[in-house]
Amino acid sequence: MAGFDGILRAILGPTNTGKTHLAIERMCAHSSGVIGFPLRLLAREVYDRVVAMKGANQVALLTGEERIVPPQARYYLCTAESMPVAKEGEEARDFAFAAIDEAQLGVDPERGHVFTDRMLRARGREETLILGSDSLRPIIRELLPEAEIVSRPRFSTLRFAGGTKLSRLPPRSAIVAFSAEQVYALAEMLRRFKGGAAVVMGALSPSTRNAQVAMFQRGEVDYLVATDAIGMGLNMDVTHVAFAGLEKFDGRRDRRLTIAEMAQIAGRAGRHQKDGSFGTMGLSGDEGASFTDGEIAAIEEHRFRALDSLYWRNADLDFDDVRTLIMSLETKSDNSLLRSAPEAIDLTVLKLLAQDPALIVRREVQARRLWAVCGLPDFRKVGPMHHARMVRRLFSYIGEGGHIPHEWFAAEVSRLDNVAGDIEALADRLAGVRSWAYIAQRSDWLAEPAKWAERTRGVEARLSDALHVRLTQRFVDRRTAVLVRDIGARGADALPVTVSADGEVSVGPEPIGHLAGFEFTVDPSARLADKRLLLAAAERRLGDELDRRAASLIRATDDEFALCADDQGFLTVQWEGHVLARLAAGRSLLEPALRTARPLDRLSAERRAALRRRLETWLERQVERHLRPLQALARAATDKSSSAGVRAIAAMLADSSGVLPRKALLSAIGGLEPVDRRALYTLGVRLGPLDVFMPALIKPAAQQWRAALIAVRQSQPLPTLPPAGASTLSAEADPRGAALAYRRLGRQWLRIDLADRLASHARQARSIPGQTPLDSRLATSLGLEDDTIARLMGEIGFTKSGDAWKWRARRAPRPSEHAPPSNHFAALAGLKRR
Repeated sequence: MAGFDGILRAILGPTNTGKTHLAIERMCAHSSGVIGFPLRLLAREVYDRVVAMKGANQVALLTGEERIVPPQARYYLCTAESMPVAKEGEEARDFAFAAIDEAQLGVDPERGHVFTDRMLRARGREETLILGSDSLRPIIRELLPEAEIVSRPRFSTLRFAGGTKLSRLPPRSAIVAFSAEQVYALAEMLRRFKGGAAVVMGALSPSTRNAQVAMFQRGEVDYLVATDAIGMGLNMDVTHVAFAGLEKFDGRRDRRLTIAEMAQIAGRAGRHQKDGSFGTMGLSGDEGASFTDGEIAAIEEHRFRALDSLYWRNADLDFDDVRTLIMSLETKSDNSLLRSAPEAIDLTVLKLLAQDPALIVRREVQARRLWAVCGLPDFRKVGPMHHARMVRRLFSYIGEGGHIPHEWFAAEVSRLDNVAGDIEALADRLAGVRSWAYIAQRSDWLAEPAKWAERTRGVEARLSDALHVRLTQRFVDRRTAVLVRDIGARGADALPVTVSADGEVSVGPEPIGHLAGFEFTVDPSARLADKRLLLAAAERRLGDELDRRAASLIRATDDEFALCADDQGFLTVQWEGHVLARLAAGRSLLEPALRTARPLDRLSAERRAALRRRLETWLERQVERHLRPLQALARAATDKSSSAGVRAIAAMLADSSGVLPRKALLSAIGGLEPVDRRALYTLGVRLGPLDVFMPALIKPAAQQWRAALIAVRQSQPLPTLPPAGASTLSAEADPRGAALAYRRLGRQWLRIDLADRLASHARQARSIPGQTPLDSRLATSLGLEDDTIARLMGEIGFTKSGDAWKWRARRAPRPSEHAPPSNHFAALAGLKRR
């Protein structure tokens, strides 16, 4: 800026001491002035205040994405990066007054060098103010000995209030989190427990942020959830600040907040002479989420460790070529108080682009243009590599003095001009359009910058409005709040409650929830306290409706109930899609237990018991209808009139739902008498060459019920069942479902009754000279592969020699093959693979 002969003051003190207000008053007392702020949101807030004082034609706003500069503008409100400071080879703009806010941010690794530069070089002709925390005092004394240091005490008391659960937060509280995900999660919880919250984040556009803050200031919501952007001068009527955590990701690592950062945020509680409090929320149980005694004392007494250095980056740049530009940017200061700043993304991108031999030799004007393009902020947070590609493309258009093609610019902005989607999608588009808004502010990058600046402002405004609507819809429920206030005024007994044909429950004219089956759900956006009151009012009137539905079900026919799997695959009894009960392991495979669903608890004990008996009767009938042979087999297993051999086979077969590999029963089968075999035949048991099974249980309906009962006994989801009537299955079939009625043979599963036919034919052919053991016609009709046939014949006892099948002597079974399997699905699948 212009040569400096005026007053230089450093106004130092804790948060909420009116430093920013003082700077605004001092600027407006001069003929012209400029103030640099840490946030676009804050610059916009102050711009609106100064416009109200001086008129829009006198006030300018300069940020990376927004530029409002009337021809007669005298007062400039800017982000620190956008302050019109003197650049190499350019004449400084003359202002009577200059100020830099939050100058202690010179210690920020990412942006600190910008604040240090403005503190050292931004000067007003008549007066300059440096606003910051008291920790800057020794730095200013050393770097700016001519500066007058003025201390500003906090006007109110800030005290520690300890840890507080979210449900017990006092009204007018701000909860501070350090990621968008956590902000949204907390706002969602506040909507449920407290009726809603406003949301403030640095990534929001000014209009979205202002709309959210306005809700809080008007009292439509009593809570606000914000990132640490709240610590940067956003003044609101907050009485308590609750920290959701004390760690943040600073762009490189997760670290604990410094005491100065804690105080900056906590200081938002209280306003002017109104006391405030701060504390934590007990979310994680982690000791790291609690303040130490030393931190509490320092924050309450506003005592912070003095800064011993600031980040700095050389502003006297050499544009002879890109190589010398990089060298000048990496020049170190001779002053020990000025540390070299960590490599910022603009320099990282410049170095990446300098790897291109065609770019590193660019000189003078082109080097300036390249560095200007590298200054495009990474609003989308995509990282240096991806961001460098965007910068490279921009430079390819403007490097030689040209302009960005309006077709490309228009297409990219049009792609973002879409107000559909959720909060995350809209926030992502807003971040995207900020890049194009920044580009539109560069008069030498576009042929018609004013036109495209207006276009990007319009897109940002639409996205901002849509985002505000989504935030309000998701995190605030005005309807429930209004309704509950009405209930409190009139009393719950006076409210008419009606149930429509589709189950919608209304209190007066307002729908409050839905009755699905026996489950009444209040609108999830209603406040927690509202839900309790609405439930009390609604359920008192819903008693008759619930009783009527229960009585109707008790009288219902069996076909009105259905066995269905829930979303996780577990078995339930349902009526019209509503879960009435869940199946659980019972006394035996054929006797599962019923656990009635929780919504039925709203019924009287007598009505609930009657409905439970009706469901148990239905279940018994279905088991009997579909699994009668298996029930008969289970009875035979305990029938003392049956032989021990029959009882043993019946017990093992019943426990395995009617199917077992013959290998598992060799010992028991070997001890059977002819009469025992006839008894088993009468029961419907087939003692096949490969499997012992009950053909009646292979039918699709029986398969489904067998699978259901086994899944219930093993507390597993229902397996995927084979298509009804399928003869073979591919290897990709669910082994738990396939093992019910199929044998695994390499890449195919073959239904056990068909495998039994092929095996029986082979055994019979063995005793008939000249007859081939393979039923080729049947094998072909089934679509069996050669490998499947070879495996099947091998399990029957044949090997192939040339084109002929030869019988081979079977080895004696191992003792382990006689033992019944402990897990039906796994054992069957495993045995059939052998």
